[in-house]
Amino acid sequence: MFGKSSKFFILLPALLLIQTDSSAQTKLDRATLAGGCFWCMEHPFEKLEGVLEVISGYTGGHKDNPTYEEVSSGMTGHLEVVQITFDPSKISYSEILEAFWKQIDPTDPGGQFVDRGRQYRTAIFYHNKDQKALAEKSKAELNKSGRYKNPIVTEITKASKFYKAEDYHQDYYKKNPIRYKYYRYRSGRDQYLKKIWGKG
Repeated sequence: MFGKSSKFFILLPALLLIQTDSSAQTKLDRATLAGGCFWCMEHPFEKLEGVLEVISGYTGGHKDNPTYEEVSSGMTGHLEVVQITFDPSKISYSEILEAFWKQIDPTDPGGQFVDRGRQYRTAIFYHNKDQKALAEKSKAELNKSGRYKNPIVTEITKASKFYKAEDYHQDYYKKNPIRYKYYRYRSGRDQYLKKIWGKG
């Protein structure tokens, strides 16, 4: 009697643990977006519920393991981007895109605000056909909205290898809050976004 009860008592918690682990598993998703200076693209996404991580980096070019200096020279073909890891059960890819449009000037083909050059242009790098379709739909709807006088030139292209930027670029707004706020204000980004989207 003691042996049977003991065996049941030991196996039951193990079974519950397996069930708990299985039900707790959540499939995460990624979004890779270029919006000019990646310093200015981390904070807007990190504060969204359902976003787990935002990493600054480079993609879209031909140079392996590029440095910041190489990318900023415009010779690598890479763009400054952020790669966002999110929980699709809490925030959708469409909502990520909605937040993206509100951080950029999608009508500028030559860069973003004070950062000039094709390495600072805007782009959506899709990871699958569903993301591609949602990105194209989102862009078309914004074009039709009449919010902008000029057409939207943000590129929609297939994601390629992502290279994480140097550590000092990660969470720059947290590590250097005064310099970040000064740069962001002087860049004209906030003033432009307020003009297009209003407060909030």
